[in-house]
Amino acid sequence: MPIDQDKAINIARVLTEALPYIRRFAGKTIVVKYGGNAMGDDDMIESFARDIVLMKAVGIDPVVVHGGGPQIGGHLEKLGKKSEFVSGMRVTDAETMDVVEMMLGGLVNKAVVNAIAQQGGRAVGLTGKDGGLIHARKLYVDGRDIGQVGEVASIDPRVVDHLEAGGFIPVIAPIGVGPDGEAYNINADLVAGKLASVLKAEKLMLLTNVQGLMDKQGRVLTGLTVAQVDALIADGTVHGGMLPKVRCALDAVASGVKNSVIIDGRLEHAVLLELFTDEGIGTLIRS
Repeated sequence: MPIDQDKAINIARVLTEALPYIRRFAGKTIVVKYGGNAMGDDDMIESFARDIVLMKAVGIDPVVVHGGGPQIGGHLEKLGKKSEFVSGMRVTDAETMDVVEMMLGGLVNKAVVNAIAQQGGRAVGLTGKDGGLIHARKLYVDGRDIGQVGEVASIDPRVVDHLEAGGFIPVIAPIGVGPDGEAYNINADLVAGKLASVLKAEKLMLLTNVQGLMDKQGRVLTGLTVAQVDALIADGTVHGGMLPKVRCALDAVASGVKNSVIIDGRLEHAVLLELFTDEGIGTLIRS
C-alpha cells in the first residue's frame, strides 16, 4: 500500500510540535478533573481515556478526579426524588448520600477505571475514604445546613504517591470522610484543586462542558493572570456556575500550581490538544 506522504508529513509535524511539551511535563504530576457533563457518551469517555493513557506512556503522572452530577441527578429522578441545590451545591440528606456513594464511588468511578484499562492503562479507583485520602468537614452554604455536604479539611496524599510510583493512574471520586466517620459529598472541582496543591502538580486541568471563560462578546479568554481573572469576577463577566471552577483554579495557582486551565471536555482529545500543541485550548490561568 503506497504511503500517503501528506498524511505522514502532518503526523510528523504533530509529533515534532508535541516533543518539547512531552519533555517539559515528563516526571511531573498533572491533576485532571473530569466533569460528569463531559461524560456524554462512550466515544467521549474513550477519547478521554486514550489521552490519559498516552500521558502516562510518555512519562507524565496524571491523577484523575471525576464528578458525576448528571448521573446522580438521573438516578435520583428514577427513584422519584427531586434534586435541590443551594448556591450550586446539592442538598444531600442521608438517602441522597447513599446515591452519591453508589454513583460516584461505584458506577462512575469504575466506568472511568475500565475505560482507561481498555486503552491499555492501569488505573485504580479510590474515594476519599481509601487510605485516609480526603478528610472532610461539614460545609454550611449561605449559613444553611444542607446535609452531608463537605469541604476538604486536609488531604493525605500517600496512597496517591504509592500508586504513581507503582505505575498506576489514580482515579478519585470526591467523597470525603469526617472525624466521626460520616461520608461527605464534596464538589469535585474543590477536591481537584486541593489535591493539585498538595501534590505540587505542574498543572490543574478542569474539563467541563464549556469552551472556557468568555468575555461579554462570547469570545474565549486565555493567557489570563490572577489579577485579570479577579477583575473579570468583579465586573460580572465571570458569574454563576463558572465561579466555583474559577475560584478553584485561582486557589490552586496561589498555592503553587504552575497554571490552571479550563477546557471543553466534550472536544475529542481535549487533554492532548491542551498539553501538546502550541495554541492549546480553553482558558489558561497563571500567576
